[in-house]
Amino acid sequence: MSFSGGLDEAAKHDVLTTIVVFGASGDLAKKKTYPALFHLFQQGLLPKRTRIIGYARTQMERGQFVGRVTAFFKADLDPAEVERFLAICEYVSGQYDVAADFQRLRGAIDANELAMGKGGGPAEERVHIYYLALPPSVFVSVGEQIRSNVYDGTCTNRVVIEKPFGHDLESSRELSRAIGRLFAEDEIYRIDHYLGKEMVKNILALRFANVFYEVVWNRHFISNVQITFKDP
Repeated sequence: MSFSGGLDEAAKHDVLTTIVVFGASGDLAKKKTYPALFHLFQQGLLPKRTRIIGYARTQMERGQFVGRVTAFFKADLDPAEVERFLAICEYVSGQYDVAADFQRLRGAIDANELAMGKGGGPAEERVHIYYLALPPSVFVSVGEQIRSNVYDGTCTNRVVIEKPFGHDLESSRELSRAIGRLFAEDEIYRIDHYLGKEMVKNILALRFANVFYEVVWNRHFISNVQITFKDP
C-alpha cells in the first residue's frame, strides 16, 4: 500500500493524515484493507498523527466494528498493540448517495483533525486518502459525493479504487472518464486484483486457439499447472 505524495511522504514528516475506508463493513476491508493498515501501523509506516475512519451503510456499534476490523488479524498479535491501532480507528455509517451522510463524514474528519492538533498550516501538511473498497456500481456516485461534500482543496487528496476497474476495455475507459471528471489524474490510484481472472477462466481456449501455445503448452514442456483460488 503505497501512494506517491501520500503515505510515503506523510510518514516521514508527521503529516496530519486521514484515511477513509469506504465499504468498511465488507469482506475486502475485513480480510485485506484493515490487516494491511495494521501492518503499516506495526511497522511505524503510518504518520504519528493518523486517523482511520471506516464508512459503510451497515449500522454497527463500536464493539461490532472492532470485531469486524480484527476478524482476520493474526491470533498471536500483541493485544496492547492492537488496542493502540483501534484507538485511531472509528466508524461512520451512511448511504453512498446521500449528501447529508457525507457531510457527517466530513464533520468527523474535521473533528479528528482538530483533536490531532490541526494548526492551519500549508496544504502539504495534511493528507486525505479515500479508499474505495466497494462494488464497481457505486464508484462514480461515491466519487461524486466525495467531491461535493468531503473533498478538501486545502490539503493533498488521494482516491484509491480497489476492485475490478470495468469488465472490458470500453467499460474501463468509461469509468476512467467518469472518475477523471471528478479528480485530477495524480489524485487517482487504481488497484485491480482481477486482471488475470478472464485469462484463467479461458485458459483452454487460449491454449488451443494459438499456434504458438499449441506447440509448447504440453506435457513435454510443462510438468504441472497449479491454479489457487484463495477466496471461496
